[in-house]
Amino acid sequence: MGISLDGLVSGLDTAKLIASLMAVEAIPQNILQGKYTSTQNYLKTLQTLNSSVAALAELGKNGMKPDALALFSASSSDKSATVAVGKGAGATQLDIIVDTLAQAQQLVTAPVTAWPNDPPVLTIKAADGTLTEVTADSSSISDVVRAINAADAGVQATRVAAGVDPGTGDTLYRLQLTATETGTAGAFTMYEGSAAEVTGGTAPQLAATTIRTATDAEVTLWKGTPAEQKITSGSNTFADLVPGVSVTVSATSATPITITVSRDDAAIGKVAETLLAKLNEVFEFIDSKRALSTTTGADGKPVVAGGVFSSDSTVRDVEQRLLDAASAPIDGRSPSEFGISITKGGRMEFDAEKFAKSLAADPGATQKALTTITTRLEEAARLASDKYDGVITTKITGQTSLSKDITEQIANWDRRLASREETLKRTYASLEVQLSKLNSQSSWIGSQLAGLNAGNS
Repeated sequence: MGISLDGLVSGLDTAKLIASLMAVEAIPQNILQGKYTSTQNYLKTLQTLNSSVAALAELGKNGMKPDALALFSASSSDKSATVAVGKGAGATQLDIIVDTLAQAQQLVTAPVTAWPNDPPVLTIKAADGTLTEVTADSSSISDVVRAINAADAGVQATRVAAGVDPGTGDTLYRLQLTATETGTAGAFTMYEGSAAEVTGGTAPQLAATTIRTATDAEVTLWKGTPAEQKITSGSNTFADLVPGVSVTVSATSATPITITVSRDDAAIGKVAETLLAKLNEVFEFIDSKRALSTTTGADGKPVVAGGVFSSDSTVRDVEQRLLDAASAPIDGRSPSEFGISITKGGRMEFDAEKFAKSLAADPGATQKALTTITTRLEEAARLASDKYDGVITTKITGQTSLSKDITEQIANWDRRLASREETLKRTYASLEVQLSKLNSQSSWIGSQLAGLNAGNS
């Protein structure tokens, strides 16, 4: 570490002088730092815009799918039947009569204090003939319940209190056995004995009372006509009763229940509204980054500056392409005929009422218009935001490279300025040393002259 001679001889404030000189030397670096800050701000703004345009492209991509506007709603004439509409549905009307509801098989044994066999060995035979052997840890009814439930054989066992044995005073329990699935596919038979004994025909069936038999739900279509058709289901839901339409019933009916599936105009309108709202979000963001801002300069006067997009031709081109995609005619017809129009402020406006009337009057043309606009918007947004060669993406890549280059230049200036400051410090330290030597020489000469003067007198 060098010795600092800060103005010791010269009387100069060399530290302050060097700091002033370094401030001048650092002006190019300060300019670079300002450029780095503005570049980063511009880069982040471009990235935000790119994300917003990419989201618009994704929305358009989904809206281009063949079934994107195949939106239907359903209703039932009776609250005991609910209707769910899914992919592939179409407008239709169907009358059904609910004959039976699906139910799960349930058995219950006679009351016992413990299982008669120890250890209890039971076998469950499923509707498809599968055998599951169950062995409990003890004759305790609780252990029997645990063993059956652990077997996961489609049967749920429950211990039910059933009073007290008058002879022993012990608590009596019934074993309730319930299929875990409704319908005949969930039916089961319980045997006392091993699976081998069941196969050999020597295992007796468990003595139990049937509380509920395994029953499928059943509905009748076109009742009373030559086309009368009965449909069954293992549950109370009839999946795809017609393509894309499922019906769930909760009660039987003596009279027909009308199921109606119709085009959901409100949902289709919502698709258009959502698309245009997303487009307007992009426009509003661009406008916000073009807006003028006013600050106060060093002289106290107002300084007006444009936003980061105020003179950006790339962003302006993207905006125009999106606007053209949404507002250009479709087969010679203006989108405004379908409730989609452009405002004086350059925004897209959606008239839900006009769109609904157009959809009701000419559904084919209206849906085609919406699909066309969606397709054009998807293409324009994709060309702008594609992660490989989108025009905004390319701009971001360039700004990222520029930012990296500026960072390297700033780092180079750090090294250059540090070296320059060290040189200045050495120079002024050397100056102080030289001045000190001159002062010493001046003092010696002065003393010699004083001696000569004294000798002459």
